[in-house]
Amino acid sequence: MPEVPTDPTPVRSSAISLWQHARRVNAWLDSRNPDDAQETALRLLKIGEEAGEAFQAYIGASGQNPRKGVTHTPSDVAVELCDVIVAAAVALHRFTEDPEDTFDWALLAAHDRLGEQLKRQFGTSR
Repeated sequence: MPEVPTDPTPVRSSAISLWQHARRVNAWLDSRNPDDAQETALRLLKIGEEAGEAFQAYIGASGQNPRKGVTHTPSDVAVELCDVIVAAAVALHRFTEDPEDTFDWALLAAHDRLGEQLKRQFGTSR
């Protein structure tokens, strides 16, 4: 399992973006699998599989299972969460022609809802 970088410097500019990678994975899957409801369901199930791996890593990092003890690190959890994000980005391609724009819109909407909640709760958007 790769270690999560602790250096706060930005990722090098030649690094691939989430959306570049998701498009590439999506194109690869599309070239090998049928374009049907089952394929859509399987891409959604992949998100659940990756989430399960994140849960497993968290259980291992917390030592929840006394028989096994601590088997993972917080970095392992972080990497598994990244896999969840990638799987969701790939699946999003099945539901919109422009997944990046759809995500940006949803993120902005969530940000606005949070701002409104903070205003109601604290009288400021902090």
